[in-house]
Amino acid sequence: MRRETTSWYSERLFREMPLVAYGHYGPPILMLPTAAADYLEYERFRLIDQLNWWLDAGKVKLYSVNSVNQLSLMNRQASPREKVEWMNRYEGYILDEVLPLIGNDCRDGGVKPMIMGISLGATAAADIFFRHPDRFSGAMLLSGSYDIRGFLDGYYGDDVYFHNPVDFLPNLNGAPLNELRHGGKRILIFSGQGSFEAPDRSRRLAGILGDLGIPHWLDIWGADVNHDWPWWRNCLPYYFGRYFG
Repeated sequence: MRRETTSWYSERLFREMPLVAYGHYGPPILMLPTAAADYLEYERFRLIDQLNWWLDAGKVKLYSVNSVNQLSLMNRQASPREKVEWMNRYEGYILDEVLPLIGNDCRDGGVKPMIMGISLGATAAADIFFRHPDRFSGAMLLSGSYDIRGFLDGYYGDDVYFHNPVDFLPNLNGAPLNELRHGGKRILIFSGQGSFEAPDRSRRLAGILGDLGIPHWLDIWGADVNHDWPWWRNCLPYYFGRYFG
């Protein structure tokens, strides 16, 4: 299996941002890490090992990046406005730096990767995907929360509204809504019901999508399915089998 790392200084984020690519062929998937974790998190927790068959068979290519959660939503020293500004900067990094790299690596400048995240990575993935559905083929959202207001100490404004899927999605219209309804997007929303999982957050997002007529797959697993890596290692091969054969 091909494993290749690269890194560059992002002027938007004022820091070196590494990326690791896995696999030699297949549709690309962009993986955002959990919480304050780094670009090697999925490898470190052996999730990449669980996906080796799809990588070796040329069914998918994976790209894993760093987060800036420790500067944005998880930063207790930052003001709410600063936290949202870091979300804006990270979105620009993904759209204008990472996506062109993926296109170049896939030798297809128009390629649209699926975006994926777990826990706080799912929060970031949902925010970016639903704001820019034309840039992605779909989203795999695992064990996420889709309302960022709990991180912002009561602050609320337009900048929060437009980064909060449960707020802006119900009012979505025009080209973005049409893209989500008819663009053939694969949207997975997964949650367990065990320790530290919050399935009602996933049900809420799925309910909004259903009201809008946006195709999606809400998959709630059992009461023993906890917010932890053993279960994410179990569920991802299942979904890869359903999506990628």
